[in-house]
Amino acid sequence: MSKPDIEPEPAPRRRMGQEHPTIAQARAATPLGDPVNLSSDWLHALCVECGADDAGFVNMDHPDIQDQRADILASFPRASALISFVCRMNPHSIRSPLRSVANSEFHHTGRHVDEVGRAIARRLIELGVAAMNEPMAFPQEFAEFPAKKGWIVSHKPVAVAAGLGKMGIHRNVIHPKFGNHILLGTVVVDREIEGTKRELEYNPCLECKLCVAACPVGAISPDGYFSFSACQTHNYREFLGGFVDWVDGIVTSGSMNEYRDRFNDGETVSMWQSLSYGPSYKAAYCIAVCPAGEDVIGPFLADRIEYVREVVRPLQEKVETIYVGAGSDAERYVETRFPHKIPKVVKGGIAPNTAESIFFGLKLLFQRGNAKNVSGVFQFTLTGREPLVRTVTIARANLEISEGLVGKPDVSIFADSDTLVGLLARRRNPFLALAGGKVRIKGKVRLMRDFQRCFQV
Repeated sequence: MSKPDIEPEPAPRRRMGQEHPTIAQARAATPLGDPVNLSSDWLHALCVECGADDAGFVNMDHPDIQDQRADILASFPRASALISFVCRMNPHSIRSPLRSVANSEFHHTGRHVDEVGRAIARRLIELGVAAMNEPMAFPQEFAEFPAKKGWIVSHKPVAVAAGLGKMGIHRNVIHPKFGNHILLGTVVVDREIEGTKRELEYNPCLECKLCVAACPVGAISPDGYFSFSACQTHNYREFLGGFVDWVDGIVTSGSMNEYRDRFNDGETVSMWQSLSYGPSYKAAYCIAVCPAGEDVIGPFLADRIEYVREVVRPLQEKVETIYVGAGSDAERYVETRFPHKIPKVVKGGIAPNTAESIFFGLKLLFQRGNAKNVSGVFQFTLTGREPLVRTVTIARANLEISEGLVGKPDVSIFADSDTLVGLLARRRNPFLALAGGKVRIKGKVRLMRDFQRCFQV
C-alpha cells in the first residue's frame, strides 16, 4: 500500500520539565479561592432567577432520604446536599378530558424542569461549586428493576424533606400554594447548605377524596391504600410495562390480523406517538381534580357542586379504554364503578429478573380485594445462584414479607432461584420445572391457587 503524498507532522516531543500549555495556563490563572457559601436564602433567589417557582434544600444526612443515599452517591460521589425545586403547570390544561391537551402540558413543563435544573447547576459550577442536575423523568437504570427503582433520585420524598409540600393520599406532592399541579426537579451539590428549611408543618391535602372518585382503576382507596399495579398498568401504559406488553404482542402475533385482534389502530398510533413525541399518561385524573393549594382552591370553596360538575364529572363520564390485569381488583372496579368505560385485559409487564425482585414485585402486584378471604403462611427456600429464604404472610387482606422462615407454614416452596425467576417471567414451563424437581411444593398445595389470585400477573 503506497504512502499518502502528504503525511501529518508528528506532534513535537516536550523536553523534561516543559509543561503542557493547558497545565501552564491553569497554574497561571487566578485561583477561585473558597467557593461561595451556600445559604438557603441566596440559593432560593438563584433558583427563582433560573426559572423555578419555588425551591427547598436538604442535606444528605436527612433521615428521610437515607434509602436513596447509595444511589445518589453512585451518580455523584461528592454529593453533600440536594436542591429541590418545583415548576408550575397550567391546571386548566391538566384537567382537560382530552389527553393530548393534558399531556402537552406535562411534556412542556417537564422539559422546562430539566432546563431549570441545568441552569442552576451551570450557575453554581461557574462559582466553583460542583453540581449535577438529575433528570426530571428519564429513567434508564433498569438493570435491577423491579427490585430497585429505575431512576436515580426519587424527587417526591426529597421535595417533602426540603419543606416544599406533603404527600396527599393520591401519592402526589401537594405544594401549599401551587397544589399538586407541579413537576419536581433536583440538583445535587458538593457542599452542605446553611439554613435548610424544616418540613412543612401541615399537610395541604384536604382529604376531599375527589382523587378517589376520579381514578378510573380504583388505585386510590378512601382509607389511603394505594394499588401500584392498577395505576401502573393503566396510567403508565406507554411508559414501563405497557411497552413491554406491546412488544410481546408484536412478537407473538402470527399475522397482521392476529395483531389487530390484540391492538386496534388507535392503540398502535398512540404507541407510535409516544415513541416519537414522548410517552403520555392515560389518566393522571388524581392530579387533575385535586383542589388543594392556595392558588387553585378558590373555585372549590366557592361552589363545590359546580366544581365537581365542571372538573370531576367529565373525567368520570368519559368513554375510554381502561387497561387492567386479568382478574385484578382494577378489572372488577371498572366493571362495577364505570360500566361505560371499556376494560381491556393486558399484562402489567413487571417481570422479575432476580430472586430478590420476586418478593419486591409481590408488594407492587398485591391485589387487596382478591386477598380478602385468603389466609396463609407461604415459606420460600431458594437455592442455586441466588439463595435466599423469605416468608410471605397473607391475612385480612394484608401482605407481609419477612426475611427467614417465620411462623408455621401452610405451604413450603423449595425452588432453584433461576428456575423460579424464569417461571414468573413466563420463560419456563411450570410442568417441566415440577417434573424435573427444580420446584417442590409441600403442605396445602390448594392454597397456591389462592396465593396466585392475590397478585396481578
